[in-house]
Amino acid sequence: MANPNLEADPLTSPITPIIPLPDPSNKTQLQVQGASLMHVQTSTQIELPNLTVIHLGKPNNQVPPDIDVSGFPESEIVSRIHADIRVEAGIYYLEDMGSSNGTYINHNPLPPGNRYRLRAGDRISLGKGDKITFLFQLA
Repeated sequence: MANPNLEADPLTSPITPIIPLPDPSNKTQLQVQGASLMHVQTSTQIELPNLTVIHLGKPNNQVPPDIDVSGFPESEIVSRIHADIRVEAGIYYLEDMGSSNGTYINHNPLPPGNRYRLRAGDRISLGKGDKITFLFQLA
């Protein structure tokens, strides 16, 4: 029987490994790629909200815009429910929602109901004449 008054000899005692507990803050995280729109006419940067559907337009009672363009010059050409940006598996798509003056991608009309896969640097014009224009940017 071991004598409880004796101290263990550190040179001959068995080594008990110290196993660190997992750090709860060190979880695997998916990196979400951020995106923004840069208003060409005013150089205003707008971060896209973290939503699967982002509504662009002017205030209304049916589908309030997530990005309200009513404060920009020439916004009268933008419909209240103008276009949507949809995010699916980290890919951004633009769709015209039947706007009065159309949506243009890189100066080409986007037919209502058709989706366009956005790429960094794409030029989005809400309405004719390139008056309300954004550059799509990825962070």
